[in-house]
Amino acid sequence: MRPIAQHEALAQAYQGITDVVRGLDDADLQRPTRCHGWLVADLLFHVLCDAQRALVALASPADGPPDVDDVSYWRSFPPGGDDTRHTWWARRSAAAFDRPTGVVRLWCDTAPAAVRAATAADPAAHVTTQGHVLRVADLLATLTTEAGVHHLDLTLDLPDAPPPGPLATAVAVATMDGLLSDDAVRPAAWSDADYLLKATGRTPLTDRDRWELGEAAGWFPLLG
Repeated sequence: MRPIAQHEALAQAYQGITDVVRGLDDADLQRPTRCHGWLVADLLFHVLCDAQRALVALASPADGPPDVDDVSYWRSFPPGGDDTRHTWWARRSAAAFDRPTGVVRLWCDTAPAAVRAATAADPAAHVTTQGHVLRVADLLATLTTEAGVHHLDLTLDLPDAPPPGPLATAVAVATMDGLLSDDAVRPAAWSDADYLLKATGRTPLTDRDRWELGEAAGWFPLLG
């Protein structure tokens, strides 16, 4: 199989979120998600901010070398960190729209623009975001990972929603593999969705999971 083109994975990740939220009414956009304190519209606003950050980062070239890659980037965001202020800010920002569907409209304008910028960018070039320098390809992988996980978060109370696409899922899984290290292997019975939800603390480990993971169980969640 050919290596994943990161801009294609990001395009699939963002299109997957669009497929979930486009067509939802105001009531559905106020359904709960897996992110504590956030409704669907709140979480979509958070991902919208990521797409906006992508546009800024891709227009912010930097000298190399990078100080993080697509895996080590996440070590700046340890699981269990106190994100209460951001959670509250995103809720209030999403609530400032006249209707929840306003967040969807802005997402549908912004996400494709971020993908177009990603497609046009040199994957080997360096950019800066959130105080780090990283290659464009690694930036896109971090954005895809976040979008893939949040796609699963969005669908908690939307049982008919489509799942994340295979390219987006593969990038997110590769991120978790990198954080897990080469010395541990995920339980064979886990689906990719199980792995992403357990690696990010959305779903707790069972006793069997802990037995199969052994010492590596203490590393979970791998990111928040």
